[in-house]
Amino acid sequence: MASTLASEFIEQSLHYFHLNTPRIIKCLDELSEEEVWQRPNGASNSVGNLILHLCGNIRQYIISGLGNQPDTRTRSVEFSVTEGFSKAELLQKLNETLHVADTVIRAADDENLLRERRVQAYTLTGLGIIIHVVEHYSYHTGQIAFWTKQLRNQDLGFYAGVNLNATN
Repeated sequence: MASTLASEFIEQSLHYFHLNTPRIIKCLDELSEEEVWQRPNGASNSVGNLILHLCGNIRQYIISGLGNQPDTRTRSVEFSVTEGFSKAELLQKLNETLHVADTVIRAADDENLLRERRVQAYTLTGLGIIIHVVEHYSYHTGQIAFWTKQLRNQDLGFYAGVNLNATN
């Protein structure tokens, strides 16, 4: 069982982790099926590639690394695909991955959070794995939002109704 501090870390991590999913959904809603696979340039990835990449990363780090499941990731495929998944299929894949990851994170106890293990090319504790995945998910959500804004030339309203000018 996780300590109070570990439980709070897990809840806060999951809060920020899941904060980004509605943002990705908003972007998918704004884009056509073709635009999901459109790349800004040859050095960049499409929204579809980024969603596949997020699924692969979450599966490798959380489900495999933290959850002790087999690592079945083929990272290069995440970036080489140029079609083949609809927006609905991408979202389903993402939601299924997030559901399993959420279950694994919630089940982590103090020992699992502090134990080091090798994931990809890194040695991380369970805490480090969760921090990595939350940060990585946020980073690529920002890329998805930026590309969507470029294609639509509009604010996506992520902070509508929130006074971001409020002071402490």
